Amino acid sequence: MKVTGNAIKFGDNVDTDVILPGKYLVLIDPRELAKHAMEGLDPAFPEKAKKGVIVVGGKNFGCGSSREQAPLALKHAGVQCVLAESFARIFFRNAINIGLPVSEHKGISAAVNNGDKLTVDFETGTIQNLSKRQSLQVAKLPPFILEILSDGGLMENLRRRLNKK
Repeated sequence: MKVTGNAIKFGDNVDTDVILPGKYLVLIDPRELAKHAMEGLDPAFPEKAKKGVIVVGGKNFGCGSSREQAPLALKHAGVQCVLAESFARIFFRNAINIGLPVSEHKGISAAVNNGDKLTVDFETGTIQNLSKRQSLQVAKLPPFILEILSDGGLMENLRRRLNKK
């Protein structure tokens, strides 16, 4: 599984309240949620993300409440994946569950500039910074997580597996 996109960087402790402000939790349609993704930090983010971007975060990305709508809003806004120094555990698992690839890499913030074109290969654990002509190695995602992501999320993965029987 590979994704490519331009990097949009954020700092440390990006919480779910700025990823998707609480006043939008009444929305049900993921496309409507996407219109408000990262509104707390960059109101223009949904327009930028439409082209398919890679979010690069600092430490503790996705901290705060455990709302599943935060990674859902990012995914439907056009985020191809999120790379960060570290993640809040619940955000990390919620992202996998809804089919949004995420990966931790110490030093990613220093290695990537805003706007750099990146290709991330989750099977090999490599990040190619095409703008800087550099390669970074990250931990490979386990096969069961790659399968969930490939299927588009946990529910789709379970449906596929149940239909095989």
